[in-house]
Amino acid sequence: MKEPEQTYGDSRRRALLELLRALAARISALDAQGELLSHAAELMKLTGDIRSELFHYEVRATYDTPEVADSRRIVEEAEQEAPRWEPTAWHPDKETDGEW
Repeated sequence: MKEPEQTYGDSRRRALLELLRALAARISALDAQGELLSHAAELMKLTGDIRSELFHYEVRATYDTPEVADSRRIVEEAEQEAPRWEPTAWHPDKETDGEW
């Protein structure tokens, strides 16, 4: 089953890492051969593809699925409805009740 476009799962993350590693290896190989600039068009295409996928990673990795968004909403509502804790003057080092 294909992952929804709104999510960025582990398999897609691994694929992005492989793309980045392949680009690094290609740049290293071209540099070692002294042909880095003569393959500018190839490198521009590769970096363009990777740039697009990096953008999707940046946007989609932080996307809340409907379930996560609903859970976040429930927690936020509970926090708003819960009474705020106010500190008291009591301090654990200043017991006045005597010994137990």
